[in-house]
Amino acid sequence: MRQDAKKIFKISSIALFFIFIVAFALFNSRDLIFGVKIKNVNIIDNAKVLDSVFVVTGTAKHAVKLTLDDREIFIDDKGNFEETIALYPGYNIVSIKAQDKFGNYNEKNYKLIYSTDLEY
Repeated sequence: MRQDAKKIFKISSIALFFIFIVAFALFNSRDLIFGVKIKNVNIIDNAKVLDSVFVVTGTAKHAVKLTLDDREIFIDDKGNFEETIALYPGYNIVSIKAQDKFGNYNEKNYKLIYSTDLEY
């Protein structure tokens, strides 16, 4: 009976060790598994804007490089960004591209309509 308990303890310990190794490997590879994501951007697609200056904010999870209209912008350690852009009269496309340390990228395009006229 005592040998069976030792054997069960030994097998349980080895199994827990391997479960720990697998969990640790999955946790450390989460950036590679989930990739880069652009989220919570404050632009509503096809929105009409009355001001020529617009502040774009959002989050780029797991990003190391972020561009707004092909211009690199600053992101903090949590992935948050905030940048001011100038809009041309009429139809504008705002392009946000994020890249992670593994070369994966995500791109979002938003359309804004800038008009000084309320009935545009």
